[in-house]
Amino acid sequence: MIGLISATAAGAAARDRLAAAWPGRARVYEGPVGEAVRAAFAECEQVVCFLATGAVVRLLAPLLGDKTADPGVVCVDEGGRFAVSLVGGHGGGANELAREVGELLGAEPVVTTATDSVGLAGLDTLGLPYEGSVATVSRALLDGEPVALETELAWPLPPLPAAPRGAYTIRLTDRDVEPGEREVLLRPPSLVVGVGASRGAPVEEVLGLVEAALREAGLSHRSVAELATVDAKAEEPGLVAAAGRLGVPLVTYSAEELAAVEVPNPSHAPLAAVGTPSVAEAAALLRGGELLVPKRKSAMATCAVVRRPGRGRLAVVGLGPGARDLLTPRAAAELRRASVLVGLDQYVDQIRDLLRPGTRVLESGLGAEEERARTAVAEARRGHAVALIGSGDAGVYAMASPALAEASEDIDVVGVPGVTAALAAGAILGAPLGHDHVSISLSDLHTPWEVIERRVRAAAEADIVVTFYNPRSRGRDWQLPKALGILAEHREPTTPVGVVRNASRPDESSRVTTLAALDPATVDMMTVVTVGNTATRTIAGRMVTPRGYRWQEDHR
Repeated sequence: MIGLISATAAGAAARDRLAAAWPGRARVYEGPVGEAVRAAFAECEQVVCFLATGAVVRLLAPLLGDKTADPGVVCVDEGGRFAVSLVGGHGGGANELAREVGELLGAEPVVTTATDSVGLAGLDTLGLPYEGSVATVSRALLDGEPVALETELAWPLPPLPAAPRGAYTIRLTDRDVEPGEREVLLRPPSLVVGVGASRGAPVEEVLGLVEAALREAGLSHRSVAELATVDAKAEEPGLVAAAGRLGVPLVTYSAEELAAVEVPNPSHAPLAAVGTPSVAEAAALLRGGELLVPKRKSAMATCAVVRRPGRGRLAVVGLGPGARDLLTPRAAAELRRASVLVGLDQYVDQIRDLLRPGTRVLESGLGAEEERARTAVAEARRGHAVALIGSGDAGVYAMASPALAEASEDIDVVGVPGVTAALAAGAILGAPLGHDHVSISLSDLHTPWEVIERRVRAAAEADIVVTFYNPRSRGRDWQLPKALGILAEHREPTTPVGVVRNASRPDESSRVTTLAALDPATVDMMTVVTVGNTATRTIAGRMVTPRGYRWQEDHR
């Protein structure tokens, strides 16, 4: 819950805007400000105060305890110009809250956390449990000291400017070890504990068995991702309570699923009781991994421990048509999250300033699309967080198709949409895509011309607005005249045609002409050509294709 506190009418107006934007997520605190701050600090995970920072500091000072437990506090000035992350920037999420408040209110987010200020990923913001000297190692990173990154298992971390070796260390491990004086341990959720239990098994026995298994194997309980068991035990109180105390979910599988898993220690007892020869080992192994602790038993419970490899992450990111303000916030976030960036060199140059220090960039030139796709998938399979970039929308004549043709179920894939060239050009021209429309690439480098021509004819006969990508190059100068000729068989010479070059970029140019007047020689590969249908009109110099609403027909 986010507590909202204000002292003046102006603050209350902005406060109420946030409350309306966060239904069920925010709570307005009325009454004397001091009492409101104290109550919100005690009851909420985050607090937004529409007060002077000095006043908030004085009110918060006696309430502060530990930065890992205190709520995140954001302070917004009376004019609504700034949203200041005041307390709990990382642990309390105040940095992200300041950005969110700024976006909702049109305020400038102010974040002074050292790592955020220079674009570094905070070691306490990676979503992993951590131990050790976070402040010391973070300061070393900020000062440019060599910090070694030791990953004992592959995991999709964000970029960290690490060195092969150094006096400071970031270690990713699920082993039960103590951090050194200049070391931070990151605990990945890599361990799955399979559990079985007789009816009425006490939680203390289940927890004791699990903790002993982890301890004797030298594994950290902070890396346990889940307890896993059979469906029949989904409501077993001892198992439910054990998962709750460990702070992990209790995941269940059907007896049929578990019976299909090959295990080293099957037994007749669970087969008779719940229909599978193994519960603990099978539940731990069902989604793959390495069996670290074979089945072990207590009087009323069993457990087994498996290490699952980290799944690599491939984000296929559309950068939009080129203008920075048409790059979506989600795309920018994925670029900051990726430790490996793969892309065409000229696209990498567009967004290089958005990358965090430590990002490994794998760039190549035109014609290497399949190589980039294979490289991105291979890096994800090694357990990295990868961003594969393309212009416009990465799924439209771009990198998503070849990448997903290479990818399999062993990695996580995220698609990040982008503004396409057709949409950017359409917005410049007016509303040419107001009704049914189709995009067709005229490049026959990979698609036979016979196929392209058949598609152009189908669009022409169906009276669909057509946007041509890759319309003409030095080596392909006849395809566009041929395509326009096919359309001219079904459309009047006066049919509006929009031509946009370098949409949204500094040297953008556009014009509206007609099917008869368009000179294909004025078109190149940086151009998008949109040909209207028989209903498209030029109105005040803009292309407009009517949507065809019935009420429009009734009022002509």
